[in-house]
Amino acid sequence: MRAAVYYANDDVRVEEMPLPRIGPGELLVKVLASGICGSDVMEWYRSGKAPLVLGHEIAGEVAAVGDGVDSWSAGDRVVVSHHVPCDTCRYCHAGRHTLCRTLRTTNFDPGGFAQYVRVPPINLESGGVLRLPDGLSFEEATFVEPLGCVVRSFETAGFRRGGSVLVLGSGISGLLHAKLAKALGCSRLIAADVNEWRLEAATRFGADVAVDARENVSAAVQQANGGRGADYVFVCTAALPALETAVGSVEEGGTIVLFAPYEPGTRSSMPIDELWRRQVTIVSTYAAAPHDLASALDLIGSGRVRVEDMITHRLGLEQTAWGFELVARAQESLKVIVEPHR
Repeated sequence: MRAAVYYANDDVRVEEMPLPRIGPGELLVKVLASGICGSDVMEWYRSGKAPLVLGHEIAGEVAAVGDGVDSWSAGDRVVVSHHVPCDTCRYCHAGRHTLCRTLRTTNFDPGGFAQYVRVPPINLESGGVLRLPDGLSFEEATFVEPLGCVVRSFETAGFRRGGSVLVLGSGISGLLHAKLAKALGCSRLIAADVNEWRLEAATRFGADVAVDARENVSAAVQQANGGRGADYVFVCTAALPALETAVGSVEEGGTIVLFAPYEPGTRSSMPIDELWRRQVTIVSTYAAAPHDLASALDLIGSGRVRVEDMITHRLGLEQTAWGFELVARAQESLKVIVEPHR
């Protein structure tokens, strides 16, 4: 089979590799669509592990089933999660599945930018394989994993219907936050970014106000929200100035969610006395648990969160390098999808 092998952001090569061999309790899945995630182009995180096949937002068809697999058959349309929890550790028992040590070590083989992947038994046992409803395209299904992460973000925030929302960063994760905020009934939605094209996208996808992040975001939030700060601020960019903006824009008693990953060693100073006095909650979130993915699939399948209009590029496997360039540049692209059998 063919796969796009990552060496660096500007060095992605299509190479031949053996078709994965499945064992008992496993699936072989034909990858028909695979989204490029912003985390795929974080060189500080990826370069030390290269070369490797990336891609974790996948959808496709079951090509073969291993011995002992009764719930799946060849031809079944599925979305597959790369990370699944053990469901037995203290974190899982406390509902903190994305802190599970097992979750951070699981994956499919090799990665989604390949024509086929082997799905290990734990992915089947822990709810990491979901059946696609009729009418849902493979391209739309690639959003299940990223939207699942956003579902968990709102869950971690303790979001309540009617709350006002500020989303800092209008890339794909920020825009998914915006779409989910509208679907869950936020009262006001403000989006910020430094890219005018993405701010226009935020407006198309439901933002009541879209503001240049280099301007006075806090003032824009108060003007749009009846003189109040935002009840929930989702930080979907690793740009450090966004943290200062978040603190200045959150309402008293509000919540700031750190969603975007930061490079190791990143430090920031915060006005602790102000945060204490204003009783601001700061939380962080990572990845998605199986129940988050199931919720995301339901949101997409029911049409409550539309995602097809977020796809800007559909590429064949031979164009994967260009796809990485588009995502790394973060200019006029949102969701870039690779179709390995195109």
